[in-house]
Amino acid sequence: MHNDAPPLRIALIGHGFMGAAHSQGWRVAPRFHDLPARPEMTLLVGRNARGVEESARKWGWEETATDWRAAIARDDIDVIDIVTPGGSHAEIAIAALEAGKHVLCEKPLANTLEEAEAMAAAADRAGNNVFAMVGFTYRRVPAAAFARDLVQSGAIGEVRQVRAAYLQDWLVDADAPLTWRLQKESAGSGALGDLGAHAVDLSQFITGQKITGVSGILNTFVHERPLLAEASGLAGTASAERGSVTVDDLALFSGRFDGGAVGSFEATRMSTGRKNALRVEVAGSTGAISFDLENMNSLGFYDATAPDTRQGFTNIMVTEPSHPYMSAWWPTGHILGYEHGFAHQAKDFVEAITANRQPEPSFADGLQVQKVLNGVERSAEADSIWTKTI
Repeated sequence: MHNDAPPLRIALIGHGFMGAAHSQGWRVAPRFHDLPARPEMTLLVGRNARGVEESARKWGWEETATDWRAAIARDDIDVIDIVTPGGSHAEIAIAALEAGKHVLCEKPLANTLEEAEAMAAAADRAGNNVFAMVGFTYRRVPAAAFARDLVQSGAIGEVRQVRAAYLQDWLVDADAPLTWRLQKESAGSGALGDLGAHAVDLSQFITGQKITGVSGILNTFVHERPLLAEASGLAGTASAERGSVTVDDLALFSGRFDGGAVGSFEATRMSTGRKNALRVEVAGSTGAISFDLENMNSLGFYDATAPDTRQGFTNIMVTEPSHPYMSAWWPTGHILGYEHGFAHQAKDFVEAITANRQPEPSFADGLQVQKVLNGVERSAEADSIWTKTI
């Protein structure tokens, strides 16, 4: 970081699982990347005073508050970073943008298409010097960014097919507690928005194409669960009382892209044995790429132009200094982990703001993903009828 870099003062709204991840990103980014502004972890906001104070001490935030409106009202806050459940994204983000604050908001952008449209409109109204970005962090895994570079360079030829899946199993147990991610008023949707949003964004990012229409189904396997007694990570401990699950456990859909490719998508938190398997395979006319988050430091690459005696997927270790983001980190072969994407996110956000350019993905990009999610929901409600998203 430049010695004379100006401060960029951050207020983080929310302090659960994503609060820890974003905190790690803000803390680590300026220590490994030469940033043009100095992120300062100024304020952590949460509803429970004791809990937010404990989190602030643990992660290194200077102050705490229990009302996000206080953060927006402060003149010494430059960035509002939103990691709350989706039901509150729109209200917080719109208020922050109207107050002239830069905004980083976790995915999916909102719980509904109408909320996402309002957020994108607020970002447009904010003017040329106020910026908003949505946190599709997996774009910033070096192997995923390198996959995009390969596809965009023409290394696999004409993109024809995309297969994307995000598979987890933390809800296989029917007695796992009813967290906010299982309630529509808080989460908007289930596996579709939580995981499917990542599969949609990453497939569009790698191919450079947008999904124009979908046909899908949604399914809920477990309709009632114990209420949550105490939260821990994604889940927690169960109480004796029970409540209704109001979101999907599984989303399956097909889609067409505006560049001519077709795709299949799966998002589930019921895939027994799969812990965090975000997989994207793109097949082209002269090659293919294959990415798997559970093996996140490598990328599969198939060159169909090679002699047939030498054809086969090559496993590329994406740890060279010339690979995306890698020059700031460790010697070749010394791998990165889940948390590094959040440092890359902080780096890219700070650099874009300082250069007075729109960071990516923008709220407009987040809105486009929301249109796809909305299309899947509408299709599923109408017996999987083909539904346009653009």
